Amino acid sequence: MNPIPGSQLLDQLRWRYATKLFDPARKISAEDWSVLEDALVLTPSSYGLQPWKFFVITNQDLKDSLIPAAYNQRQVADCSHLVIMTVRTEMTEADVDRFVDFTAETRGMDRERLAGYRNLMVGDIVSGPRGKDAVGWAKLQSYIALGNFMTSAALLGIDTCPMEGFVPKAVDEALDLDEKGLTTAVLCPAGYRLPDDKYATTDKVRYPNAEVIQHIR
Repeated sequence: MNPIPGSQLLDQLRWRYATKLFDPARKISAEDWSVLEDALVLTPSSYGLQPWKFFVITNQDLKDSLIPAAYNQRQVADCSHLVIMTVRTEMTEADVDRFVDFTAETRGMDRERLAGYRNLMVGDIVSGPRGKDAVGWAKLQSYIALGNFMTSAALLGIDTCPMEGFVPKAVDEALDLDEKGLTTAVLCPAGYRLPDDKYATTDKVRYPNAEVIQHIR
């Protein structure tokens, strides 16, 4: 592995911003999008359970129809790819067992070796206190995916805009999520900025490192 220079990482993070105006004529290449999809799949999650499903919308009619659900923000329509990050509305023992089986298969190990881990997960996010708010727990995981996706896109020179300003019920209905046992957590349009988006050159407003980072040695 050849790590990128730290200066390059910071340059790309300073370059990125919550894009307000996307160029509808510019599309993300199939090669770059494939990388971003792999980046999404590689996102870590609590216990590794991956309680999400990512819907990638490129159909223009569908993107246009979601403008009202996004409070008339045009990013959802003008972007190249609209990622709708959804999460499971409940976690069951069957979900945990599927993950345990897949882990055993992937790593070529006896499933019984994972029995303790399986019981720990069930006792926490199925029958435990966090199981009572499975959606809240899952949405926290989706924000890990959101951050990973945005950073990965920035490293490829692709613009994004995280969006919490939308009507979840309307998006859920557009994708028939109820019957899939899913609900929308967050939206993230991706594509390329228009040159006249004034926010591209607006200074970032960030508190100083010394104010938000405390070292305990």
